[in-house]
Amino acid sequence: MLPPGSRPLKPLHWRTGLSYGSLGLPLSFVSLPLYVNLPHYYAAVAGVPLAGLGAVLLATRAVDAVLDPALGRLADRLLHRGLGQAWLAALLGSMIMGLGFAALWHPPEGDPQEMLIWLALSLLVCTLAYSAVSILHQAWGTRWGGDPNWRARVTAWREGATLLGVLLASVLPTWLGFDATSVVLFLALAIGLFGLHRLPLATAHPMDYALGHSSSASSTSPWADASFRRLLFVFMLNGVAAAIPATLLPFFVADRLQAPEMQPLFLLCYFGAAAAGLPLWVRAVSRWGLAPSWRAGMLTSVVAFSLTPWLDASDGDAFLVICLASGLALGADLALPGALLTGVIHESGQGGSGEGRYLGWWTCAAKLNLALAAGLCLPLLSALGYQSGTSDPSGLQALAWAYGGLPCLFKLLAWAGLWRAEHLHSSWRLI
Repeated sequence: MLPPGSRPLKPLHWRTGLSYGSLGLPLSFVSLPLYVNLPHYYAAVAGVPLAGLGAVLLATRAVDAVLDPALGRLADRLLHRGLGQAWLAALLGSMIMGLGFAALWHPPEGDPQEMLIWLALSLLVCTLAYSAVSILHQAWGTRWGGDPNWRARVTAWREGATLLGVLLASVLPTWLGFDATSVVLFLALAIGLFGLHRLPLATAHPMDYALGHSSSASSTSPWADASFRRLLFVFMLNGVAAAIPATLLPFFVADRLQAPEMQPLFLLCYFGAAAAGLPLWVRAVSRWGLAPSWRAGMLTSVVAFSLTPWLDASDGDAFLVICLASGLALGADLALPGALLTGVIHESGQGGSGEGRYLGWWTCAAKLNLALAAGLCLPLLSALGYQSGTSDPSGLQALAWAYGGLPCLFKLLAWAGLWRAEHLHSSWRLI
């Protein structure tokens, strides 16, 4: 079944999908190291205190997050002006992002306070540019609209390229160092921007779900849309469940499992399983619908991750299996929420003009999740007696429960919220 008023589209050609999704690869070069490697780098390598590090990460990421809605409105204006200005904005933002990323890994030596100031400034430059390019890129593809299967495939191409970049970014910093990773970032950005330049703006397939929507709907705030509010609530709960282990992974692997040399392998298995699972979740949509498939992914993740708090120093192999199983579930988190959001945007009548406004708040929520994970979990662990490099049993147990227990709780809350929302919005279940 299709939502009322939507039109089935021809299958998405792989060249179109590749051209659109390719920019996701270099963007993941920024996102993964910033949220996984950066806290551990400044804490363990640069020697910055955890409490101060958490405060800086919380503040800078919060500033970045609250500016996302404005960047979304800017993306709408750029896309309205046509391909040339939108692409030039992506080019400029990519250059600034790359320079900020390279600066992050060269803090001044000596005074921890100077390191924190350097971190705050370079992180703001990098993340603001990243946000602008990322929102523009997502809005570019969201304009297609389409039926649930089409939307899932568009999102899967973007997220599939992102996962490939994540796989590279998970091992390159360890194998080659952050300077070489920065060089690879610039090369990947050039390829991604070339692919985007070859792709026309996706404005040919609007979905007029509700015949009562008028053209004035494009000026309506996303917050006036009840379906968007419900979807964003679920997205945030699910995002917190992902942000906590993303922030704490290096600490858990180094101190609880005592296997820091295995971290690249853990990440490779996790994101590799997610990439392998993407086609399976896209196929699940054609059988069950978007929301039921996403809920299945959430439960899979909880089952896979529930044993993590009981792992100890001799359980690296068991954690490898957990990475594979939870990575498979990650494919649902990557492909399906964005496809649901595309449907919400076009059902509201704002397809083709208001994608950026929705995506600005969407990415704002994702940033707040990561900011809360870093800004609250790190000081909380410090208060409970955990410090990076510790062997204290109580501190390590607090780390284990924060890393493995809290995500399961938030994931179950997200499952319940999505179950309720899909019964209020029947189009979320359609196939």
